[in-house]
Amino acid sequence: METRELQRLIDFLSKSNLDEVNIETADLKLHIKRNSAPVAQIISAPAPAALPVVAPVVSQSPVAAAPAAPSEAVASNLIEIKSPMIGTFYKSAGPDKPNFIEVGDTVHIGQVLCIVEAMKLFNEIESEVSGRIVKVLVEDASPIEFDQPLFLVEPA
Repeated sequence: METRELQRLIDFLSKSNLDEVNIETADLKLHIKRNSAPVAQIISAPAPAALPVVAPVVSQSPVAAAPAAPSEAVASNLIEIKSPMIGTFYKSAGPDKPNFIEVGDTVHIGQVLCIVEAMKLFNEIESEVSGRIVKVLVEDASPIEFDQPLFLVEPA
């Protein structure tokens, strides 16, 4: 919608008795409301479940606390590869393509591990360490946050 069209629409609304107008096109979504108190509308998506949300539930159980200690000791030598951006995590370049890496694969610095889609751009995430993939921490096609751990790598 061009500026002239918007101006004509505003003029029309000011002369009419309409209090509210909604216009949706493929390129534009416009909602105009007049003669009402200002309303702040905040729309947010629920945050994906993160490890800190799950950790207190596990730590409260005496049975679960005992097995957690050995895994923390084992995990102390592992390196986390974290997401450099917010987006959607993909294990492969396409639905019919093989995964970039699997658990147990040996990776080297600069090797593509996954793709993160952010604002319709597909960004290849490369390994910053050499070693063996121990665990993939994210499900395919799931939303991820900045600095969220994606992989655990046992350094070579």
